[in-house]
Amino acid sequence: MAGKLKKGDKSPSLQTRNIHGSEVNIQSSIPPVVHLQFRRFAGCPICNLHLQEFLKRSDEITDAGVREIVIFHSTDEELLPYQGNFPFDVIGDPKKRLYRDFGVGTSLSAILNPGAWPAMVNGNLAKDKPKLPLIPVGGPLGLPADFLITNAGVIRAVHYGKHADDQWSVDEMFALARS
Repeated sequence: MAGKLKKGDKSPSLQTRNIHGSEVNIQSSIPPVVHLQFRRFAGCPICNLHLQEFLKRSDEITDAGVREIVIFHSTDEELLPYQGNFPFDVIGDPKKRLYRDFGVGTSLSAILNPGAWPAMVNGNLAKDKPKLPLIPVGGPLGLPADFLITNAGVIRAVHYGKHADDQWSVDEMFALARS
């Protein structure tokens, strides 16, 4: 795994395809700022809860000049039932190549840290909760990470989560994108 990236670093290249087969390239992105989110696995109840906020505010995010890209360590086939209608790019990375490139890791604290427990309970109680896989591709111990990246490929802000529910809210992302 590559070391953790920091503000001002050059972003690793991200040229891939989303779950619908369309090309995704952050270096040629318009609008000029990309919010790159690393999430866990298809069906993750915590990720589902978190992404609902981004879905509800997707027009506001687009109007602010931010492009959302979300990466999961699942296959495209697993992601399509859950994220297939999202208005932003969703990328399956079951081999975790992008996770390694961006220094995003795993930890037992992903699910054992008490900070993750409220979202874990709420996500599992949600009426529209996704079906939780018995053994998720890439395992259940993935940590989230958030990056704001300019279209010149420079990291404007970065956050590596310490547990499964440690990621930026929409408002936190906006505050960093405006700074």
